[in-house]
Amino acid sequence: MSITCEYVRDLFDYRCDGKLIRKVHRSPNAKVGDVAGTHKKKKGNQIKIGEKLYQTHRLIWLWHHGYMPEGCLDHRNRNNLDNRIENLREVSHQCNLRNTGNHKDNKTGVKGVSWEKQKRRWQVRIGLNDKYKNLGSFKYFYEAVLHRLAAEQCLNWDGCDSSSPAYRYAINNGLIKPSP
Repeated sequence: MSITCEYVRDLFDYRCDGKLIRKVHRSPNAKVGDVAGTHKKKKGNQIKIGEKLYQTHRLIWLWHHGYMPEGCLDHRNRNNLDNRIENLREVSHQCNLRNTGNHKDNKTGVKGVSWEKQKRRWQVRIGLNDKYKNLGSFKYFYEAVLHRLAAEQCLNWDGCDSSSPAYRYAINNGLIKPSP
């Protein structure tokens, strides 16, 4: 049996801060008025309905849109605890993977752009099909960032621009204008 929007709305109210509030007393630990769900470190908040666990953000999507997304839901701001409906978007698996923070050893703040000490130039690369493609080296950081952004756009990473560190750098430094 698949869960329906009506059933979720019978069980929960949605608050604008991205929380689901219980409308039904289901167990000693789940009282009316309580915030629903438990937090799992890498999975975000989860809610048990019957014998099945659901990710809270997916139930919120169902509550608002009337259907459970088949693919991925992305948290625009990368905070998997921020389940406000305006922070959620339906995306491809690839876009969801791209909207992650920089690797812990990234020093530039832009994915795929690093300083090549021996050449004294900015090196640019991009991941494609589990391999990295070298996009060249550049004298100026802004050139490297723009080449990285151009590669992302050429690869048609639709819906990912606004979460791309290269895009945000270019916007914040007046190198390009925001997309409408």
